[in-house]
Amino acid sequence: MFVFEQLAEHAKAQPEKIITTYQDRKMTYREFYQKAKNLAGYFQSRGYQKEDIIALYLPNSDYFLICYYACQLGGFSIMPVNTKLTYREVEYIFTHSEAKALIYDRQYQDVLNHLDHCMSQFKDQLVVGGEETLKAVLCDDSIPFEQPVINHDDTAVVFYTSGTTGMPKGVMLSASNVRAAARMWSETMEMTEEDRMHVVTPLFHCAASHCFSIPTIYKGGTVVIEEAFSPEKTLHTMEKEKVTIFFGVPAMFTILLNTPKMKKTDLTSIRKFAYGASPMPYELVKKLKALYPEIGVQNLYGQTENSPGATTLKDHYALDKIGSVGEPLPRTEVMLVDEDGHPVPTGEVGEIIVKGPQVMKGYLKDPQATENTIKDGWLYSGDLGRFDEEGLLYIVDRKKDMVIRGGENVYPVEVEEVLYEIPEVLEAAVIGVPHPVYGEVTKAYVVLKEGASLTEEEVITYCGTKLAKYKLPAEVDFVDTLPRNASGKVLKQVLRSELN
Repeated sequence: MFVFEQLAEHAKAQPEKIITTYQDRKMTYREFYQKAKNLAGYFQSRGYQKEDIIALYLPNSDYFLICYYACQLGGFSIMPVNTKLTYREVEYIFTHSEAKALIYDRQYQDVLNHLDHCMSQFKDQLVVGGEETLKAVLCDDSIPFEQPVINHDDTAVVFYTSGTTGMPKGVMLSASNVRAAARMWSETMEMTEEDRMHVVTPLFHCAASHCFSIPTIYKGGTVVIEEAFSPEKTLHTMEKEKVTIFFGVPAMFTILLNTPKMKKTDLTSIRKFAYGASPMPYELVKKLKALYPEIGVQNLYGQTENSPGATTLKDHYALDKIGSVGEPLPRTEVMLVDEDGHPVPTGEVGEIIVKGPQVMKGYLKDPQATENTIKDGWLYSGDLGRFDEEGLLYIVDRKKDMVIRGGENVYPVEVEEVLYEIPEVLEAAVIGVPHPVYGEVTKAYVVLKEGASLTEEEVITYCGTKLAKYKLPAEVDFVDTLPRNASGKVLKQVLRSELN
C-alpha cells in the first residue's frame, strides 16, 4: 500500500488511536485522516492537478504531517521548505520549483515580506497564526474529496537539498519511493503500533519525515512532535510521553549527556536511540551504552536522493564496529566503485553507489544533473567509503572534503574521530586549507566543553599518538560553535569561506 492508503486503513481499524501529539494537542487517526481529506478536497476544488507543487513553509507540528498526507491523498507534490534559510534562498526555491500554492506559518512573515515579486505565483496562500486560514480548511468537513488514481512514478515529494555545495537541487521522490522508505525503516527498526516516535529534528528534512514519522504512521504508531530540540524540554517530553524511540544527530546526544537532568529522567520506556547525519564518535557511543545498556543504539545512513536510506548499523554492532554505517537496508544494493565506475576490492576506498526502490526519480528541471547522478539505476552518492571483511560499510568522507597533502589522501572524519577522544572536546570539525609546499594541510575547529581548557599544542600532541604525521592538524582554532544546517550536518563550506 502507498502511505496514504495505509493511513486510511489505520483510520478504519483504530480510529481512536492517537496518531500525533504536539504540545498539549493529541489527534486521533480518524481526526487526522479527515483533516487530510479536507485539505486535499480543498485543493481539488480550487482546480489543482496531480503533481502540482504545494510549498510547505512550516515548523514542526501535527499540521505539517497533515499537510504532507493531504498532498499524498490528492496526488499533489508536497515541497517542504527549510525554515532556516535566508529569504534569497527561499526565493530561489519558490521560483525554481514554480510551486502553485503556499502553506506557511505567520512567524515567517518577515522572510516572505522580502518576496513580494514572487509571491504572486501562488494561487492560494494558507496561513497558520493570525487568521488561521489553514485551520479553517482542515476543520471544514463539508469539503468533498475524490480519491484520484495514484501511479507508482507520480512525484509525491520534492525536497531541496541543503545546498552544502552549489545551488540547492529539487530532489523528486515518487509515491513508490516514499512507500519503500516507510517499509524499509519500519522493518529495520522493528516498529510496531505500540511505538511512540519522538521527533525533534526538522520535519522539512527528509530524515525526520521519511525515516521516522512516516514509517511510524505506516505501522500504526504515534509520533510525538516537538517544534525544536531543547535538552531540558526534550528530556521532559521523553518521560511524560513515554517515548519508545528517539532520533537525534550526534551533537544532540552530546548535549543531552552533558545535561544534569538526563540522569534524573525516567527513560525506561525508550527501547532505541537512533542517530544519523554524521558518524557517532566512539567515546559518545561508549558513554551511551554504559549509562543505558538496556537501550539499543542504531545508526542510519542515507541521503535525500535515496529517500533517505542506504545502510544501517544495528545495536549488536554498536561497540564492535565503531565508525561503520552498517549493512544495506532490505531490498537495497550498495557497491563501491573507482573513478571509472569499476568495483573496488574489499578494504579499499571507493565512491558509494546505491540501487533500490527508494532511489529518486531525479532532480527537478535538471536532467543533466540527474544523468550525472543516476547511472544504470545506481545512485552515485558522492560519499567515499570502504567495506570490511564482514561486509560492513564505513564512510571515509565526502569526495569534496578529502584533503590531499603532498600526494597523501587525508580523510577529515578520521582526524575528527581522534579529536573526539580528547576529554575536553565537545565538538570538532576538520577541513583542508592551502599550503605553499604540500598543496593542502588539515585545520581543526574545536569546541570545548564548558569550563574546559586546552591548547593547540596539546591537541596536536594527542593526535600525534593516534595518527600518522601527515594527518596531523597543522592549525587548531578554538570556536564557540560549529556552523550547522537544519539536519545537523557541519557546514564545512562556511568554515572554508572564513579563510577567504
